[in-house]
Amino acid sequence: MRVCLASTSPARLMLLRQAGIEPETASPDVDEDAVVAAVETSERRRLEPDEHVLLLARRKAAEVAARLGSLGFDGIVIGGDSMFELDGEVLGKPRTAEIATARWRAMRGRTGVLHSGHSVYRLTPGLAPREAHAVAQASVSFAADVTDAEIDAYVASGEPLHVAGAFTIDSLGGPFIERVEGDPSTVVGMSLSTLRRLTGELGIAWTDLWNGS
Repeated sequence: MRVCLASTSPARLMLLRQAGIEPETASPDVDEDAVVAAVETSERRRLEPDEHVLLLARRKAAEVAARLGSLGFDGIVIGGDSMFELDGEVLGKPRTAEIATARWRAMRGRTGVLHSGHSVYRLTPGLAPREAHAVAQASVSFAADVTDAEIDAYVASGEPLHVAGAFTIDSLGGPFIERVEGDPSTVVGMSLSTLRRLTGELGIAWTDLWNGS
């Protein structure tokens, strides 16, 4: 069965490949800030982290699914979004070295929660699209003895600047994380166990998606 990942995230692509799935990829045409702002303005409230990531995951998957559906795509489209929460504060991608450094100095020795939204569309030519969605969480505990020098070196690598929460678990940031509670793949970018459940809800056996070499 064809699988399209509605994301250009290398981490999400790697996860699917490691799970035996070689997906097609498509970049969703979604203005994330505008989508969130529109909903929050309409509802006159600030979205909770779980609502935030699920909203964006669904919009990304829907946008790509609409494009592929018009082309007769037969398969599934997977969308995702993640954000990190520490003491009630949502920490997105830091973008700058200064912000990343400040975050790491604040995070060491503490525990936060990674929220990951998932949306899966089943596209079948001639039939209406069907969607299943869910949010997964995993708590992440950072080592208390991470030194300023280690933080400076990690930030200088550039890795934490463009990932939610300013850290990874599957690359250079991994040694600075002491414990993960929940599905570890959630912290990488998507919960594989959650995706398996969602595809099952759509009547698809996970093993039928194995197409990697």
